[in-house]
Amino acid sequence: MTFVKKSLPYLIAVIASFVAAGIFIALMGFDVFKAYSTILFTSFRTPNGFIQTLLKFVPLVLQALAFTVPLTAGKFNIGGEGQMIGGGIGAVAMGIIFASLPPILLIPLVILGGIIGGAIWGFIPAWLLYKFNINEILSTVLLNFVSFGLIDYVCTGPWRDPGAGHPTTIAIGSGGFLPMLINNPPLHSGIILAILVAAGVYIYTSRTTGGYELIATGANPRAAGVYGIKVRRMFVFSLVLAGGIAGLSGAIEVAGVQHRLIEGMQSNFLVLGLIIGLISKGNNLAVPFVAFMIAVLEVGASAMQRTLMIPVEMVFIVEALILLFVLLSDVVRRK
Repeated sequence: MTFVKKSLPYLIAVIASFVAAGIFIALMGFDVFKAYSTILFTSFRTPNGFIQTLLKFVPLVLQALAFTVPLTAGKFNIGGEGQMIGGGIGAVAMGIIFASLPPILLIPLVILGGIIGGAIWGFIPAWLLYKFNINEILSTVLLNFVSFGLIDYVCTGPWRDPGAGHPTTIAIGSGGFLPMLINNPPLHSGIILAILVAAGVYIYTSRTTGGYELIATGANPRAAGVYGIKVRRMFVFSLVLAGGIAGLSGAIEVAGVQHRLIEGMQSNFLVLGLIIGLISKGNNLAVPFVAFMIAVLEVGASAMQRTLMIPVEMVFIVEALILLFVLLSDVVRRK
């Protein structure tokens, strides 16, 4: 009963957002019910639609966790995009340099290279915060732009694929490809890694001493310091851990989807990850469920654009309205 009572405001918020967006769709002259049927059910009508939703879910849940983990400690990581690129670069470096290794060695190297690459990209703003008290929002955002130049250099440098019409590296060794769970339609095993990471983050933040220290740091840094928690170290740890998680999303895109580094592979995962984290209100248990919902909307949006010619931006409006109404529901509930 308590769960239903807590969930009701959010359910009303989601319904209200769809009603509000439906008014816009109707004013544009489109069939509202057909549009929403396409958005909500494309992921479940065919095996391919469901697999595409799962593939979209993987980077979304990891990007969201890269935001919510530092949020637990009271810090805002807006650098998931750059950290994903850093992870992709680390993964492709391992996959190309050690291309001749067998899968049992190369796959862990590629994944580890991605995690380390993202963690390094997360360590930079963490170190700037620790050493010079530079706001992490500013430094993580600016590092995203640095990563754009870095991926362009890697994709047009010595590892470039001369036959590609877009900045792209050559493929990593086939031994670095993630094993497939299903071949037709293709689903790689990266989804297992994403689910394990989501479960691990939840267990760590809610069931361990280290997780309690993160929560205490975010709740009241001064009180946490009084009780012996190394607050500034918690800040650094949370940003580095977030960077590693975001880097893993880049490694999975390289090893499971693209099998190479492609400029622009980060797509709009950062923005969607932030939306998921905010809708979840930093609750790491809720993140996978919200991420799956957003993945359903994203896959449905593509189908809606193809079949009904409704602009895909309409789904962005729905997602933004969901976030807005969820935040407003808290205000109404408190009043």
